Amino acid sequence: MTAGGIAVSRRRRKKTGSAPPPVARPGLPPGTIVVDPNAPPSCLRVTAYGPQRITELEPATVADIEPLLDDFPVVWVHVAGLGDAETIEATGRLFGLHPLALEDVVNTHQRDKCDEYDEHLYLVVRMLESIESEHTEQLSLFLGERFVLSFAETYDDCFDPVRNRLRRPESRLRNSGADYLFYALLDVVVDSYFPVLERLGDRLEGLEDEVLAQPSRSTLARIHHTRRTLQGLRRAIWPLRDVVGGLSRGSSRLLGQQTRVFLRDCHDHALRAVDLVETYREFGSALVDVYLSSLGQRTNEVMKVLTIMATIFIPITFIAGVYGMNFDPDASPWNMPELRWRWGYPACLLLMALIALALLVWFRRKGWLGEGPLSPTTPQQALPGASDTEA
Repeated sequence: MTAGGIAVSRRRRKKTGSAPPPVARPGLPPGTIVVDPNAPPSCLRVTAYGPQRITELEPATVADIEPLLDDFPVVWVHVAGLGDAETIEATGRLFGLHPLALEDVVNTHQRDKCDEYDEHLYLVVRMLESIESEHTEQLSLFLGERFVLSFAETYDDCFDPVRNRLRRPESRLRNSGADYLFYALLDVVVDSYFPVLERLGDRLEGLEDEVLAQPSRSTLARIHHTRRTLQGLRRAIWPLRDVVGGLSRGSSRLLGQQTRVFLRDCHDHALRAVDLVETYREFGSALVDVYLSSLGQRTNEVMKVLTIMATIFIPITFIAGVYGMNFDPDASPWNMPELRWRWGYPACLLLMALIALALLVWFRRKGWLGEGPLSPTTPQQALPGASDTEA
């Protein structure tokens, strides 16, 4: 990367608040795990289940997992925090994960993708840190014959609905295989975007009312913040749509035919989320245009008021200038004889007032002042098709 590119990247990280990715030393062998020193310690949460029973261990160790693999049809291991390289490597050895996949797990700025290995499927997507958050983190999912592994950057996640469903013996999730759990986790990742998008939509509607009523600099700042948030969500949801679509159309032996049907529904949800993001981004861009138009309209209103005031005072100033020339009426009968009138001064003031009032009435009738109509057209006649209806 050039020096200019590095500077741009640093400015972007400073603006968005995202942390720079950990940089591995050049020349390391492929598959070397280099954890971020700022990453939280790894914490294991194990859920092993079957149609008859379920076991949950939190916190758990890698040694606690191996006996469960023989006793339960499906084992789900959730690793929260990527700061413990030893725990991640031990988990990978127990489940036979490919070293390149484990390397991608700790490098948390991967693009969304789906890699198929001999014994497992590896998926990388962006997940919201929590239902209430607008920030995303990398989620790595592994699918095997009888296990599902999930690696998240932080301790918060959106998987509580899945855990609650697993605790119900009659649920489909409890009576299905590992591939259905894999789908359920992916589905809740996609669905967790909708509450956030709904909040952003409500925020944009509130900003629209504010822009039309009383726009300010803080309004523009909030619009730009919302647009940046939508841009970040777009970068997370757009590739997620492609990954889910690839899974639903793929031919991996680890995904059953029934599960592919559910993945197609998940793909539809991802498409809806993408459409919402695009709609709200266009709405945000339109709000910026409305804001600028509102400022222009306010400026025009100020200029209109100043112009009307200047127009009113032009003839008044002319009259005052004429009678301020100080010609001596004693030198000639044509030198302003009205200066000697008893009511000359009140008459001059009255003339000025009448001119100002006449101009105000004229401006009002023209619709240049207040909310006067520009034409005698009624609102019903202004509606499209009104003349056709009357005819």
